[in-house]
Amino acid sequence: MFAWWGRVVVRARWVVLAVAGVLMAVGATWGVGVFGELSGGGFDDPTSESSRTVQRVTAELGRQGADVIVLWSSDTASVDDPEFRDPVTFTVAGLRQRAEVAAVTTWYDAPAPALVAENRRATYALVRLTGGDEDARSAQFAALRPALDAPGLRTDVGGLVAFQAEATTQSTEDITRAELLSMPVLLVLLVLIFGGLVAAGTPLLVGGLAILGAFVAVRLVNMVTDVSIFAINVITLIGLGMAVDYALFVISRFREEFAAGRTTAEAIRRTILTAGRTVFVSGLTVALAMASLLIFPQPFLRSMGFGGMAAVLIAMLAALTVLPALLVVLGHRVDAVRVPLPWRRGTRGARRAAGDGGGAWARIARSVMRRPTLYLVGVAVLLAVLATPFLRITFGGVDERVLPADAAPRVVSERISAEFPGGTIAPIEVLVSGAPADAVRPFVDRIAAVPGVTGVQVTAARGESTLLSVSYPGEPTGDDARDLVRVLRDLPGPDGAEVLVGGRPAADVDLLGSLGDRLPWMALLMAGATLLLLFLAFGSVVLPIKAVLMNLLSIGASFGVVVWIFQDGHLAGLLGFTSTGFIEPSNLILMLAVLFGLATDYEVFLLSRVREEWDRTGDNTASVAAGLQRTGRIITAAALLLIIVVAGFTTGGMAYIKLIGVGMIVAIVVDATLVRALLVPATMRLLGRWNWWAPGPLARLWARYGLRETDDPAESSVTPGASASAVPSVAAGTPDGPASASAWFAAAAPASSTPDPDAPASTAADAAPEPTADPEAAARRARQRDNARVAE
Repeated sequence: MFAWWGRVVVRARWVVLAVAGVLMAVGATWGVGVFGELSGGGFDDPTSESSRTVQRVTAELGRQGADVIVLWSSDTASVDDPEFRDPVTFTVAGLRQRAEVAAVTTWYDAPAPALVAENRRATYALVRLTGGDEDARSAQFAALRPALDAPGLRTDVGGLVAFQAEATTQSTEDITRAELLSMPVLLVLLVLIFGGLVAAGTPLLVGGLAILGAFVAVRLVNMVTDVSIFAINVITLIGLGMAVDYALFVISRFREEFAAGRTTAEAIRRTILTAGRTVFVSGLTVALAMASLLIFPQPFLRSMGFGGMAAVLIAMLAALTVLPALLVVLGHRVDAVRVPLPWRRGTRGARRAAGDGGGAWARIARSVMRRPTLYLVGVAVLLAVLATPFLRITFGGVDERVLPADAAPRVVSERISAEFPGGTIAPIEVLVSGAPADAVRPFVDRIAAVPGVTGVQVTAARGESTLLSVSYPGEPTGDDARDLVRVLRDLPGPDGAEVLVGGRPAADVDLLGSLGDRLPWMALLMAGATLLLLFLAFGSVVLPIKAVLMNLLSIGASFGVVVWIFQDGHLAGLLGFTSTGFIEPSNLILMLAVLFGLATDYEVFLLSRVREEWDRTGDNTASVAAGLQRTGRIITAAALLLIIVVAGFTTGGMAYIKLIGVGMIVAIVVDATLVRALLVPATMRLLGRWNWWAPGPLARLWARYGLRETDDPAESSVTPGASASAVPSVAAGTPDGPASASAWFAAAAPASSTPDPDAPASTAADAAPEPTADPEAAARRARQRDNARVAE
């Protein structure tokens, strides 16, 4: 399939480039309009009790609560003074004439202690808008904002709608800043890596195509279902990062094939056959990891899933179509506009020796494989230490503290909490349906007697429906507030009445429960997809399991560092955020999906080259060394480039974006160094030939349908390595299991060999010598026929 695709791209290169140009034009015009159409928020489960409370309150009592909170304050005047009272009443009178405003509640209309600061130099108004959904209310708030200022007073605006508007604005600014910071650095690094301006520019071209194409895809999805504005962040991050990764891998392989003396067309065919296959497997794996977010009912996570899938798949398709077509057109000119770099000088023989397994990365691999147990234990202990803080993680909900310290919605929330009686802008709401007013009064008394309740008042009543507002001390996102929600839900209601408990603390309780219920299914989907795709790629059941375990190690280390920094507050001043003492769980779930996909991405890059060498030589140790030598520099460069992309997001104002950025940087560093360079060679050395083992039926299935690096049956990857994956099983026709497998290994080994003086001593599981150089192709095909018969 991949060789055929290479031929198609070569023949249709101008058509492919024309289609890519049209897509970029559509993305740059119609696609970027997605910024104005996506919604904010989306952190709640629509089927939860807190969401049902909002729906029932609206149906039975009309919309309640405040969409916007306007805080007016003065350094000198009291709320009783005319210079304070007159500007406020004038502003409020104007608001009540606006079509966007449904109701305004102020202390001057109905004096309530909670609406006036303890020093009496500040008061706030509760404004309810007429919009029927979040998008409508956001538009109304944008039009209404100038009318909220009171002359001569300081005006700060908060509340849910203001918070969502600020988060949207801040997210857009963060994306722009990240791109402005990362793009120039990326270009410089790409020039240093490739040594030329033309080659360095192609990954950025693929990245731009991935981002703009994903904008188009997400805008189309938004026509069918609501998508959160936060999907833009993941599109930019994943789209650019994956595009650079894939382009780096494809261009490096093309240059390698072209340098070997192949024509441009043949080099493209070989590139797609090898690197293209790797990119295809990686792209599907990362996309399926992002698809696991669709399991969750929260629009925020589902939107991240849509955005991530669109970005990854378009980056993959661009790397398999647009980039090869461009390379066909460029040919040797891909190395045009060379930049002289002293460290890139060297003889062709030295570079060839490094490519054949004699370079620095191969020496690292051999060093590890001489002492595999020592490296395995040492790295595992280090990763366990990094992951330890994760054991004390505390979860909490999103509040205004994710915004910068000077953001108005955060200022309003913090000032009301610190300066006003009651100290909360997010009371717990209790809806009692089906009970007359006289039956509700005893229930109100029972609520007031609950420890932790500081006040209960009736905020709306109609017929047999009553809405109660319950105040409490502390933060709405704290443990005390969530515990109080659970107590109120367990409290017996009036006879024959239905009681629903909502409000922000209740939404946090429901969020934690919803995420916890679906997290195992997400993990099952990610692990299952990875196991299936890696088996199809490598014909082994051992390597996919090992890959999943390795992914968990790097992700665990990342989560531990995130807890240490963002929950415990270390480096808060340096990174510019406020520690809340807890971690918002949906951020970790998003990180889990992204990091699992990225870790598998690097695993596929490395194992693809190891498998290629294993099919050629049947020597496990030499294959690992050569595979790491061929991919070590590429993986390191890809990791560095992705870190640059992610680092731009850590400079933004949104705390949760900083958290994701820092966590990704830690995971990328750990994965590209400790895991791929040390753990993978150590474990593959210890496993030996069992790396490529699969039960007989699965081995035969892979031999027929696997994603091999050749479309020529005469060069099938059912070679000593592949067939060995089938042999250690009873299905191979031997009654003795592993003992018979060892006998087959001895029989299948080539008759002569040349030992590698730098390689570790061979073991019974790992001692397949390299074939002689004499007609190598004929000898390999002869072994392939013998091995195929054994596997069958």
